[in-house]
Amino acid sequence: MARLHSVLFLSVLCYVATAKKILLSTPRMDDSQSSHVTQTYTYVCHPSRFNGLGLNMEYFGYCNKSLPFEVRAKDLVDRLSLTEKVGQLGDQANGVPRIGLPKYYWWSEALHGVSDFGDTATFFNATIPGATSFPTPISMVSSFNVTLWKTIGQVVSTEARAMNNLGQAGLTYWSPNMNVVRDPRWGRALETPGEDPFVVGTYASTYVRGLQDVEGTENTTDLNSRPLKVAACCKHYAAYDVDNWFGIKREGIDVSVREQDMLETFVKPFEMCINDGDVSSVMCSYNRINGIPACADRRLLLDTIRKEWNLHGYIVSDCDSIEVMYKNHKWLNDTPEAAVAQALKAGLDLDCGAYYTKYGGNAVVQGKVREADVDKALKNLYVVLMRVGFFDGSPQFESLGTADICSEGHRNLAIEAARQGMVLLKNDDAVLPLNGQDIKSIALVGPHANVTTTMIGNYHGIPCGYTSPLDAFKQSIGNVLYAIDCADVACDNGSSFSPAIQAAKDADATVIVAGLDLTVEAEQLDREDLLLPGNQTQFINQVASASKGPVVLVIISAGGVDISFAKANPNIKAILWTGYPGEQGGHGIADVILGKYNPGGRLPLTWYEKDYVDLIPMTSLQLRPLDSLNYPGRTYKFFNGSTVYPFGYGLSYTTFGLSLTAPNIAFDIPLNNLTVGFDVEVANVGEKDGSEVVFVYWSPPRSIVDAPIKQIIAFSKVFVAAGESTSTHFDFNVCKSLELVDYKGYKLLASGAHQIIVGNNDGSFQVPINFQT
Repeated sequence: MARLHSVLFLSVLCYVATAKKILLSTPRMDDSQSSHVTQTYTYVCHPSRFNGLGLNMEYFGYCNKSLPFEVRAKDLVDRLSLTEKVGQLGDQANGVPRIGLPKYYWWSEALHGVSDFGDTATFFNATIPGATSFPTPISMVSSFNVTLWKTIGQVVSTEARAMNNLGQAGLTYWSPNMNVVRDPRWGRALETPGEDPFVVGTYASTYVRGLQDVEGTENTTDLNSRPLKVAACCKHYAAYDVDNWFGIKREGIDVSVREQDMLETFVKPFEMCINDGDVSSVMCSYNRINGIPACADRRLLLDTIRKEWNLHGYIVSDCDSIEVMYKNHKWLNDTPEAAVAQALKAGLDLDCGAYYTKYGGNAVVQGKVREADVDKALKNLYVVLMRVGFFDGSPQFESLGTADICSEGHRNLAIEAARQGMVLLKNDDAVLPLNGQDIKSIALVGPHANVTTTMIGNYHGIPCGYTSPLDAFKQSIGNVLYAIDCADVACDNGSSFSPAIQAAKDADATVIVAGLDLTVEAEQLDREDLLLPGNQTQFINQVASASKGPVVLVIISAGGVDISFAKANPNIKAILWTGYPGEQGGHGIADVILGKYNPGGRLPLTWYEKDYVDLIPMTSLQLRPLDSLNYPGRTYKFFNGSTVYPFGYGLSYTTFGLSLTAPNIAFDIPLNNLTVGFDVEVANVGEKDGSEVVFVYWSPPRSIVDAPIKQIIAFSKVFVAAGESTSTHFDFNVCKSLELVDYKGYKLLASGAHQIIVGNNDGSFQVPINFQT
């Protein structure tokens, strides 16, 4: 998400009272000014604020706390003229001073920490110089630790609330990004939870719960009144995963998608985010889907999100999507007013942009859309703001302040998240962890050896502080031979890498930190190949050949990289993938390599070989193999070719054994039995404590055409001490977990022989299940 044009933010008149304060409007300065004006208000419906405005609050029903939110929202909307109404439908809502309604800036980001990215309500200054920057989602999800995901969401929302109390952040956050990564070239893979729809939906709904849930109110019966800590947003809906591939851009692409793929891959995570996470907002994407712009598709928005899934919240456009619909897609050759009308009638409540505010009034006057549609959108918006405390305050969060941002506990959580996201891909001769008695010096080389900003990816704020790999190794091993070699990820130093080579010759072990960065994979920048950039391969091979001791290769990236050369190189004993590990990523890298932490992460993406990109264009959203065009399948569910590393792969410093215990699986299950449950015993038969991810896959009957090879239906992460064992239980609904989607979009439960596959590596086992007809 990014603006297509610049916007000037205006400061507003404020009245400050001594009562509890939350941010109502965050004035931003234009680019020519060097600082922000910090202003705070009391919450909207406070008598002293209305007195300061010369208004009697008792006259305004929208401030009557005894009334339901829907009634209050209607009272507020009914007081507005048409011009005033459309003025509230942009991400910079104008406010209406005559009735006491202040401005509000809807856009804030919290993808992996409170962010000041874009024209948002959030900013940093001397009062709040930074916020905790956790690993990006691709790194968080590789931990496969649901508890960790929720805890991080809770910490991020705590820091957001604290910043809001101090006038430096909003209450509505357009995070997380939960698009499925079906192609390894997508530039935004770092923002996402990977390639599996079930994992993506589980991550998103869990993180949303962490952001939104107010303790003690999670099970409120009336979800339209359920209080929110902050309001989250699941984006980008739907079938969006091309940004800029050889000049084909997201703002103009029309993707062709089978209904089968839409249901089982592209919209399934959003359904989970709404039904399981009770998210309060969904953002539609720039692209057209089968000819219709996503933000103007009534079937996708109103019929599915609002009616079928029963969203309790609002629908917002990706920034300037309506302008894109008019200028880029030229859909129906509409006027701006017609484009606005199409979006409103489709169920789009809020325009991140200026088209609703500029053309919404004319659209109503011209009869292209009803004023009632405008009213409905506004009510959806104001109910969310009431739930999040914008109008009435949130007493349970009023004490949060600077001490709750960048605290020691939050920093330690960032370290733990970085550790848990590390994935060990190779460990020949059990060279890792490096033995402190034998390793007195380490050569630390490569383009990312002293990296800082690269570790936090995009949609970040200002971190509390960085710990680079160099910092972390220096803290643990005094003798670090750091060589400045590659100026950037291209390593374009000609053919000589003498400083790094000399360091490798002198040290007892060599750690090469290499990979990608935002010059290679980013929003509005898709990858062209799956190789390391520039001369990195040459650099790595030369250093590995010269090294006196064992060589460890660390890869920082989101998407997979074809590092077959390193996998096969006997001089490179170990390979560690980090994702983009956040502000404390250096600690995670050093702790794993030096044995302070036993890695337990697993790959959330398939790592394909380099020729994969020559077999299928990125613009094809085909998931299943297409024999007529020689297209391979996509993701582990449909790709049956060779890989560099498969989805779910990851090693440990110990060995685990899995077995089925206390099963209640019947080998022949009548169709009226809708649940299956079983226990898996995880035994640590090695010598080190560690964590194991237990994957549960389902493989449908082989006779079914176009069925997935297998797909995840459950997973669990368990910690097991050396020499001990523990049990983890799984329950799943047969109709929900084992359903197939046919090519027409019908959901079916097939009779015949199914397989439940437990595990991902060599220790996996299968449980057959037959459904009787």
